[in-house]
Amino acid sequence: MSTLILLPGLASDDTLWRGIAEPLAEAGHGPVHVTDVHNRHATLPEMAAALLSEHDGPLRLAGTSMGGMLALEVLRQAPGRVQALALLGSTARPDTPEAIKLRSDAIVLFESGRMDEVLRANLPFAFHPSAPQRQPGLVPDYLAMVRRAGPHQLVRQNRAVMARADSRPLLATIRCPLLVAVGDSDLLTPPECSEEIAAAVPHARFERLSECGHLLTMEQPARIAALLRDWLAEQRDA
Repeated sequence: MSTLILLPGLASDDTLWRGIAEPLAEAGHGPVHVTDVHNRHATLPEMAAALLSEHDGPLRLAGTSMGGMLALEVLRQAPGRVQALALLGSTARPDTPEAIKLRSDAIVLFESGRMDEVLRANLPFAFHPSAPQRQPGLVPDYLAMVRRAGPHQLVRQNRAVMARADSRPLLATIRCPLLVAVGDSDLLTPPECSEEIAAAVPHARFERLSECGHLLTMEQPARIAALLRDWLAEQRDA
């Protein structure tokens, strides 16, 4: 039996998959694991190698944001072991010079004790503008999650993301089932990034979520759980 692994984004934990992991397991898509290799290793290749060593056999991977980048790195290292791949609010592109400059500036602030200042300034990039009003606990839950990670992880994981490889050449080699989903108001990995991935893989399934920002698994967990459940069921029934 293959193992379903959920890969959180930068400075995130299983909070990002709350309301998703349990319904998937209940629907018979288990065992379901939320990995934490991103908290224990410094680069995406090291994270991918650790994930592969810790889980035997075929894998089904669902990654959001940086988790999607990590899922692509796992695919790069062991294409024969990836049985299915879901990329949620992610990108195959490397960071642009502008993005590297923004991350580098943020790292300076993280290291100087100004983490909360950066987090609050970047909230508009995390969620759809209406999400905090519709879900009053969303922002507090997000801030608590990133504070648990702390400035050290924010620094290390941003450096890992800045150093990532360009995964666009990898896309044409994907043979396993691929689901690509993105929020229509994602400002960090805009819809065009997900559209690019889906366009490069003819058998990919593409979904755009309305009134949704970057952290789609936190904003619309029921929608993502249903999407993943049905997509996984299609593979099981094929």
